[in-house]
Amino acid sequence: MFRYCFLIIVSILLLTGCKRKKLSLAGEDPVRISDFIEFFTPLNLPFQFDDGVLKKKDSDSLLISFKVFTQFIPDTLLSKVYGKGVKPKIYSMGKAIDKKGYYLFVKTVSGEKRTAFVLCFDKKENFIAGMVLMRIDKNVFTFQSATLDNKFSIIKTVKRKNADGNISEGKDVYVMNEEAKSFMLILTDPLDKKPPELVNPIDTFSRKNKLSADYVLNKNNIVSIRDGSKPDRIVFFIHFEKNNSECSGELKGEARVKSARVAEYKAKGNLCALRFTFSSSSVVIQEVEACGSYRGVRCQFEGTYPRKKEKKTNKKT
Repeated sequence: MFRYCFLIIVSILLLTGCKRKKLSLAGEDPVRISDFIEFFTPLNLPFQFDDGVLKKKDSDSLLISFKVFTQFIPDTLLSKVYGKGVKPKIYSMGKAIDKKGYYLFVKTVSGEKRTAFVLCFDKKENFIAGMVLMRIDKNVFTFQSATLDNKFSIIKTVKRKNADGNISEGKDVYVMNEEAKSFMLILTDPLDKKPPELVNPIDTFSRKNKLSADYVLNKNNIVSIRDGSKPDRIVFFIHFEKNNSECSGELKGEARVKSARVAEYKAKGNLCALRFTFSSSSVVIQEVEACGSYRGVRCQFEGTYPRKKEKKTNKKT
């Protein structure tokens, strides 16, 4: 009889556990960061949404209270958009998981103001940075969208219907810079067309190594070298445009320093390999093995790039 009663009790407990309600973040009680991240539904990449999402009504099951949200994210992220003292409603949109951490998407609403944010956490679940992805505007001729692609680049796009019926498009591309703890703009293509502005994604990295510098032919042909993760490594960013911009290439990676004047790069997963040969005034790039995945078919990562002279700063005595 005792055994029979024990089995009944265990069965009831198991059934109760199975029927446990999904965690809610709408209350005022503190929660664990692991529960906060777990609350967001996993997304498939590429993930894209447009400003129509901001206009839709969301389920209360996605609601995150202001108190819970600001337990992990600085309230200045919201106050810069809504002003001090305003507590917008916050809804989860989903999460993407990178090998380096988590990208969480939220929608916020206060009256007519509606904004989408992306929040980045590292693998140890520490908050790194947040950024506005889009805001509802009153221009009926513009259309906004945001994308997180398979390489974890964030693309913010604005399209506008012009009076002549044509469509103009502007685009900004960002990547997470963990060292700077911020999202870094790496490419911008303005809505009102101008030549796209090239942005160096490793510009803020340390440059204590004697090889670390910018080697520049012109604004569209650069080799940027910065300190690597180890003393025998260098981080590089190459962007070139040849044949009147008909053929271009771009590559970012980490190369191994083989000697005082030579460094070599070998891509993981393909045959791409580069050799960097340095002098006191330049660097010569040689494509040792084909890097067709990173450039046009009619050009190569080849050339000599003069070292850019650094501006001397006057030290106060």
